[in-house]
Amino acid sequence: MTTAPSEQTPAVVGPTPDIDSQFYWDGLARSQLLLQECSSCQKRRFPPMPSCPYCGSTDFEIREATKGTIYSWVTVHRAFQPAFAGEVPYTLVTVDLDGGGRIVGRLEPGAAAAAGLHVSPHFVPHEGWTEARFHPE
Repeated sequence: MTTAPSEQTPAVVGPTPDIDSQFYWDGLARSQLLLQECSSCQKRRFPPMPSCPYCGSTDFEIREATKGTIYSWVTVHRAFQPAFAGEVPYTLVTVDLDGGGRIVGRLEPGAAAAAGLHVSPHFVPHEGWTEARFHPE
């Protein structure tokens, strides 16, 4: 007997790494949040890209980010993907990472959201990929 499509839980659509972002996804799988740091101007950037948006250099080092501070947040009441419908509401935060760079991720617990709150990454495995979420320190 087959389950009707309306009764099936949709699968989470994972990322498609490319040559510029592969190191980032590999890092998440090892429970590391990795960013590019420009070898010329020393600014960190996210998302991964082939050249520095500040000075244009193509040379970079990979650096680990271990802490950050919430810049802003929004609580989601309608899931972006049907696979997350059972998880609403959840809170997405913009995090200014220590050392530079800014990233968006889910905050757990979402009710803790506040500007200036110190957070650290937490890693959630999914089938075939790993997601970075944030927890208050």
